[in-house]
Amino acid sequence: MKIIDAHMHFSNIDSFKETAKKQSKLDYSYNGIIKEYDEANVVLGIGMGLVEKEKEGFPDPSAPTPMGLDLDERIPTSVVYCAGINPYNLDSHALQELEKTLHNPRVVGIKIYLGYYPFYAYDEVYQPVYKLASKYELPVVFHTGDTYSERGLLKYSHPLTLDEVAVEHRNINFMMAHFGDPWTLDGAEVVYKNRNMYADLSGLVVGTADDIKRYKDSPRFFNHLKHALTFTDNYQKFLFGTDWPLVPIKPYIEFIKEIIPVEHHEDVFYKTALKVFPRIKAYL
Repeated sequence: MKIIDAHMHFSNIDSFKETAKKQSKLDYSYNGIIKEYDEANVVLGIGMGLVEKEKEGFPDPSAPTPMGLDLDERIPTSVVYCAGINPYNLDSHALQELEKTLHNPRVVGIKIYLGYYPFYAYDEVYQPVYKLASKYELPVVFHTGDTYSERGLLKYSHPLTLDEVAVEHRNINFMMAHFGDPWTLDGAEVVYKNRNMYADLSGLVVGTADDIKRYKDSPRFFNHLKHALTFTDNYQKFLFGTDWPLVPIKPYIEFIKEIIPVEHHEDVFYKTALKVFPRIKAYL
């Protein structure tokens, strides 16, 4: 089965390098992602544009809009990306640069970092971004749920805050990153209610293959996730993602396969990504 990784990273971020070295114990590099994708039959990854201007600065208020991928001078041919938004940098010049970037066929969506920046999804600051997403028929991805920085503010990343945006902008497809974990039942209601809201299953575990197995075998750790998936009752609304380099790819694929009924694997691991990110068809 061909697999699309709908949420990964390829940015020069100190915390990602530290996680790869000490927690997931993987090779966070150009060669590292090529090797892992090849071994796991991942045919395409969708990187989330992110830039750190200050050392250990993420979420960095001085980062540009748009943010891209800058881990290496080379971006793998199997990786496309979503242009990242810094709401502190959305003046007319930044919006012009964003629009220029959206003409790049390798840009397949837009990423907004709720929780990392203290603005709700429905804040007026993001309205020009939604206008551009609508104009270019591109999806918008929101970080939701727990933040990977303790400087984040969780009230801004709660998945219920996406409902208002989904209702106001019915012509835009939205993807709720991480399914709002740990508020997955709230996330499930937003996905269930809104035809234009999807969710990825990335970032549910941080660590090695042994860590994934330990969490998977816990009798209670993923009860909330399974409850939410069952409540939504529509596996065509979910996309596979890894949040690489937070976990090694192949063991995480096996974990997600176990919590998704086999008859829905093709949708979760491949087909739904084609629907949410139509530009990626040119790379498959």
